[in-house]
Amino acid sequence: MQTPTPAPTQTRHPWRATVRTGVAAVLGAVSLLPTVAVTAGVDAVPAVAQAVVVAGAITRVMALPGVDEWLRRFAPWLATEPTPDSGQHYR
Repeated sequence: MQTPTPAPTQTRHPWRATVRTGVAAVLGAVSLLPTVAVTAGVDAVPAVAQAVVVAGAITRVMALPGVDEWLRRFAPWLATEPTPDSGQHYR
């Protein structure tokens, strides 16, 4: 008999996954501010690549169990799941 596999948090809490991805993308874009400030005619491909890489790295770090626990304590709206005592039972 197989034990059921729990649904991923992205499926159980899609709005949290969306917010986490948005935060990662904004932080990735912020890393471009020095480049934007220094040059006006920057080739867009390296800038977009940098934002994607930084956002991906931030998303990966936010998925680490220790980081998720820290987020659960200090930024619960960014945690993968609501805390049991938060009263948030939405999908």
